[in-house]
This record gives sequence, C-alpha cells and structure tokens, in this order.
Amino acid sequence: MKIVIVGGTGLIGSQVVALLREGGHEAVPAAPSTGVDMLTGEGLAAALTGADAVVDVSNSPSFDTEPALDFFTRSARNLFAAERQAGVRHHVVLSIVGVDEVPGYGYYEAKVAQENAARGSGVPYSIVRAAQFFEFVAPVMHMSTEGTEVRLPSTRLRPVASADVAVAVAEAAQGEPSNGIRTIVGPEVYGLDRLGEITLAMKPDGRTVVSDESAGLFAGMPDVLTGDGSAHLAATRYEEWLKQN
Repeated sequence: MKIVIVGGTGLIGSQVVALLREGGHEAVPAAPSTGVDMLTGEGLAAALTGADAVVDVSNSPSFDTEPALDFFTRSARNLFAAERQAGVRHHVVLSIVGVDEVPGYGYYEAKVAQENAARGSGVPYSIVRAAQFFEFVAPVMHMSTEGTEVRLPSTRLRPVASADVAVAVAEAAQGEPSNGIRTIVGPEVYGLDRLGEITLAMKPDGRTVVSDESAGLFAGMPDVLTGDGSAHLAATRYEEWLKQN
C-alpha cells in the first residue's frame, strides 16, 4: 500500500512512517519540510497521487481556540478535497481521549471539528483517540513551574507512550476503515500532580510539586481523560518509560 502520513516528520508521524515501512508499505511523510502545506493545499495533490490511505497526525502550532480551529478546519478542507480527487480509500485521524466531553476548551473543540470533518468527508475513515503522551508530562511541568515549585492539579489521566500510540495508528492504517473510534490509553491512572511527583523522584532537579487545582492547562478538566471500558490498554508503564528516556 501507499500510505501518506500528514505530519509524518513529527513525534507520532515519524514513528508511524518507520512502522509502515517495516511492514513493507510505501510510507510517504507529508509536511512543510517535504513540500506539503496543509493550510494552502500546496503539494497535496502530488503527495496523494496513487495513495491508498492517508494518516493525519498533524497538529496546530497553537493551543488557542481561533488559531487551532482555523488550522484544523482549513487543513481538513484541503486534505479531503485532495483525497477525493486521488481516490483515497481510507483516512485515519489521531485525536484525543474525551475530546468531545470538555466544553469550553478551545483546542479540544478544534479537534472535534477535525473529527467531524472526517465523518462528513465522504472518505471512509477511522478515528484513533489517544490519552496524553508520556512525552507531554515534562513540558506541562515546565509550563507550570514557578521558581522551584511545579503547581499541578490532581486531574486524572491515563497517559500513554507515543510509541504505543504509533503502533495503534499504523495498525489502523493497514486495516479496513471502521467509520468509528478506537481508543488507546496507558495501563495506569494517575493524578497529574502524582505524575509530577514520580517524575521528580526519578529525575530530581531541585523542584517540588505543589498540588493546585487551579493551575495549568488541565485545571478544572472533567474526569473524562482516562478512557472507558472499551479502551485498549497499552503495555508501557510511565516509570519504565522514564528509566529509558
């Protein structure tokens, strides 16, 4: 199969490209650095020529509502027009656990718009919703640091290794369209503040965690970020991952 990976040079995309190539497929990364601009549509037609499937793991450069909504809606419009023209038979999009259950959070609303664009595109699709990546914990801690304190809420997460998410996305791309949602989460539930404590216990740097329900991106989030009973549980534990990274 020829599979085009939009956002194929990023954290997830580069791993998906490698997995698909190992599986014997022609995996083509599509990103600005490869001459593809999702916002203008430049390079899309050429990249999608002969493609059997498209994987969209692209991401908005901003978490703010308007820029994120503009990025995902314009990108989807250009991408699906090119897919229909090329006769693409399967579209896989990476989304977020609980994305449609967090009212008022602009970035999540933009991702819902991206999912809805897939549903209404006319192209057979599969949606993979993933929990927050292990790799996201350190940046969240950095953004929440005040002096030597890391202020984090106890919002419950079921974080997952990006490598496990990449496997799920690659499997979806090689399979038949589900026209539905598959969810992948990590094996354990943590409060975000507890994740910070575990991180600093294993990699101390002079900071300490202070539990603060009003702090940071995840403050006030409803308890919907751990998936439900239908979610696939990835195997990699956070502590194991930390030892290797």
